[in-house]
Amino acid sequence: MTSHRHRNRRVATAPRAGGFSLIEMLISLAVIIILFTMMFGFTSRKNQLTKKQKCQANLQKLYISLQIYANEQGDWFPRHTNAVTSGDALSVLVPQYAADTTIFVCPGSKDKALAPGAVLANERISYAYYMGRRQSDAKLPLMSDRQVDTKPKVAGTQVFSDDGKKPANNHYKYGGVILFSDGNTEMSGVDAPVALPIGTNIVLLNPKP
Repeated sequence: MTSHRHRNRRVATAPRAGGFSLIEMLISLAVIIILFTMMFGFTSRKNQLTKKQKCQANLQKLYISLQIYANEQGDWFPRHTNAVTSGDALSVLVPQYAADTTIFVCPGSKDKALAPGAVLANERISYAYYMGRRQSDAKLPLMSDRQVDTKPKVAGTQVFSDDGKKPANNHYKYGGVILFSDGNTEMSGVDAPVALPIGTNIVLLNPKP
């Protein structure tokens, strides 16, 4: 009888402790990090919108330097006969017209900061430049974030990277900023919001790759 009772007796088990296991905690932490990076990381839409606003401020500051230069040069913005890159053409601005070289680097890009008084022709700046414009070309593009190529663009044509890869990825895949010859700036998506013509004797120069 005793052995029969022992066989039918239920074995008590300890209740499972509450809370997460270590593995569950690590998985949850990894998911949180991924979501945070997507929302607020360097290449996130939200972060790059903030960078585009700062980039817009850079181009507006650059326009002041360009305007002062043009006022002294018969309405012409900087020109350089043998310019191959935008840095070549804009080198004349430093340091006389633009002492702050940080404005030549887009905050949304990963281009390194320039030293004070840097020779732009020897450095990698972030902006494209339409060389050959005059201050009176009020509605025409003058500068922009790095572009996909140096061709004229009609409205709706791709002007900035659509996948976050080089070239033209100053703001990853979220467009860029365009500065016009009258000092106005416009934020753009991947495609040109308006026509960006080049015209006779105008050369669109991208930065050093």
